This record gives sequence, C-alpha cells and structure tokens, in this order.
Amino acid sequence: MNHRLDRRRACARLAALAAVPAGSFARAQTWPAKPVRVVVAFTPGSATDTLARTLGERLAAAFGQPVVVENRPGGGGTLAAAMVARTEPDGHTLLVTSSSHTVTPATHGNLPYNVQADFAGITPLANLPNLLVVSPARGWRTPADLVGAARAKPGGLTYASGGQGSAAHVSAERFRLAAGFEAVHVPYKGGPEALADVMAGRVDFYFCPIAPAMAMLRDGRLAALAVSGSRRAQAMPELPTTVEAGYANSDYNFWVGMFAPARTPREVVARINQESLKALQLPEVRERWSRLGAEPMALSPEAFDQHVREELATMAALVKTAGIRAE
Repeated sequence: MNHRLDRRRACARLAALAAVPAGSFARAQTWPAKPVRVVVAFTPGSATDTLARTLGERLAAAFGQPVVVENRPGGGGTLAAAMVARTEPDGHTLLVTSSSHTVTPATHGNLPYNVQADFAGITPLANLPNLLVVSPARGWRTPADLVGAARAKPGGLTYASGGQGSAAHVSAERFRLAAGFEAVHVPYKGGPEALADVMAGRVDFYFCPIAPAMAMLRDGRLAALAVSGSRRAQAMPELPTTVEAGYANSDYNFWVGMFAPARTPREVVARINQESLKALQLPEVRERWSRLGAEPMALSPEAFDQHVREELATMAALVKTAGIRAE
C-alpha cells in the first residue's frame, strides 16, 4: 500500500513538473543574471524606503548581485506600480509598496494596471501599527471618551491625515464608521505638520505611525488612546486595539510588501520569498524594524496574494461608503 502511494506521489510530482514551461526552470537556475532593481513607491527616508533598503542589503549578499533601490514616489504609489507592471517579468525588477496598493484601485478611476492581474505577491515585509493620538489637553483617556465627544457634537470634531486614501485616512474612516460618528477630514502634506496641529489642539485626532510619536508621548505632549491594527503593537503592548476598545471592524493593518510583475517564474518568486524571510529573522534587521515601530510579517507568496485579494474587496467597500477620492 505504501509503495503504491509513493508511486502515485512520484507520478503527481512528474506531472506538475511537466506542466511548468521548461524555460521557467532555466531562468530560475540562472537568476539573478544581473543587478536586481527594487522600485520603491515612496520617498527616500520614508519607512517604506528604509525597509526596502535594509532588506536589499541582505538580499544582495544572498543573491551575489547588487540590489539597486530606485525611488518613484507619486500618486499614492501608483507611479511606481505602473512602471513595474510594464517591465519584463524575469525577476530583475521588483516593487516595494505599502497597503495603499489595495486602496488606490478604488480611489483612482483609471489605473494603467490591475493589482491582481499584473502583480505577483512575494511577501509582506512588515506591519506598521498606527496609534490613535490626541492632545492631552482634550482630557480624553480612551477611545470611548473621543467617541462620546464626537457624538455630542455631530461633525464638530476634526481628524488629520497625510492625504486622501493614506493609511491615516483609511484608519480614521474605519474607526469613525465602526463607532458611528461624523468628523471632518483635514489632509496634510506630511506627518510632522499633522502631529504639530494635533499637539496644539487645532485638530482633534490622528492615526499616527508609532516611531514619530514616541518622543512626544514620552514627554507628555501627545496622548495615545489605542492601536489601529488587529493586534496590540509590540512597542506599546499596554495599549488596546480599537476593536478591544469595543468597536468591531474598526481595525486597519498598514503593511509594506514586495511584489514582482505577473508571470515572473514561480521558482524565482519562491526564492526571493525564502531569502526575504531569512533576512527578516536576522537580529540586526529585527532591531532596525523595531526602531521604525515595524513588526516583521512572514507569508508565502500564495498567502500574500490571498491577503491582497481580500483587502482589495474590503477597501473597495470602505472607499465607497466613506466617499474617499484621490486628490
């Protein structure tokens, strides 16, 4: 019986091998044949850029070829995505972007690419929890305090973001809709300006990345009420999530991930995934992630593709309900 089972498994493996184009194996065996270009969808110095460059250094050592990071910011990540979607699917050009990748198809009318059809997920690199922050002068200690104030004065509260469809905007809308209150969106060009106005009391609340908020939290210029993600932040384990605070479906997980053009050989995608996951376990990489308030994520390419598909549907529904539009 065991011999027959072994023969069936061997036949299945041979059939699977026969179904894969022969050229795919040849490319995988010789890859990378030249430097690997990583196109980052955001500006130099951003968290997305820092994560890509840190990982790129480790991948270069593993691949025996330079990994060159190129920044193509603009359009909420759409400029970089459009560029990579058009490149040869040979594994030598990759995209590092954020979870805006699953928001922009709903906020932008006519993208020159399709997220599902034109990209193959390699792996997420990190989850970056956002904090619900307010001015200590407001006297709010919990999300319920903020929600109570908002309901008492419908449309009277304001919230900051880095722009239409940004992580802060999506986080705030998820929370606002789950908690059932109205508030006015105030978009900013960047996080520092938004934080300054929250601390000064000119804007009521903001879903802020952990790293830039830490110093202000320590010296009492800012107060954190909750975490936007689906689990507590490693950097602030005492802080509840918005879901734990009583607002179901209010969570939003902001992530940074790596993609290849669709039709990139699966063997190449698998190799980049495996080397990336190895790099994410290195102490120096984890320490760098920690300084950014980032938490390593480990998914197979198939699981990452599934995650993207599910999030595309969730974000499309949110954008429609909240009326979010690209700037």
